[in-house]
Amino acid sequence: MAKFYEIYPMRGGFFRNLSINSALILINLVAFAFFGILLLSKIIPIDFIAIRPSNILSGKYLWTFLTSMFMHGGFFHIFANMFSLFFIGSLVERILGPKRYLYFYLASGIFASLFFVMLSLVFKGDFNTYAVGASGALFGLIGFLMVITPNLPVFMMFIPIPIKMKYAAPGILVVLWIISSAGEIPIGNTAHLGGLIAGLGYGLYLKHVYKNKTRYIRRYFS
Repeated sequence: MAKFYEIYPMRGGFFRNLSINSALILINLVAFAFFGILLLSKIIPIDFIAIRPSNILSGKYLWTFLTSMFMHGGFFHIFANMFSLFFIGSLVERILGPKRYLYFYLASGIFASLFFVMLSLVFKGDFNTYAVGASGALFGLIGFLMVITPNLPVFMMFIPIPIKMKYAAPGILVVLWIISSAGEIPIGNTAHLGGLIAGLGYGLYLKHVYKNKTRYIRRYFS
């Protein structure tokens, strides 16, 4: 992380003028339509795309660590995730640069899914619950900003005033947990927590290795 990076364009073809974050959003949208067609047409079962602890623990469908990140459970699900990714991801890409941002995004999503599977084993939860969506990776970005830009003012859902990132990040996690518990809504809270932990870990690592640069970033976005 040698400096603040500009959003470098991707070279070649249609993606020439897209940032990594814009490309990720586009891929998510295309995958949502593509996977939806395959599932509605019953060409493949959901086990081929969504992550399920029983499958992973049996050594099956291991590629779903990746495919589940680009599948969503409905229009509102993908809209909420992509809307958040548009703003949060753009900022993180500026800080990390395109390549590091891409690797970090994918690693956060995979770690979130792994955390989801491991906690279902530890707490003997429902091994047949499916998990999909970009929110694990998204919470990785949120956790990262919580460390690198803790005083960055952001708007949290349903609250009309800006809140510092260091308070908003855990606040979003708690609110989603309450909503899912009170309304019995299937939200991947453990995957969100896993993504947040991955982001916090990477942020703390960079804060330790690049003390001066991260201090400058923290002041710049305060």
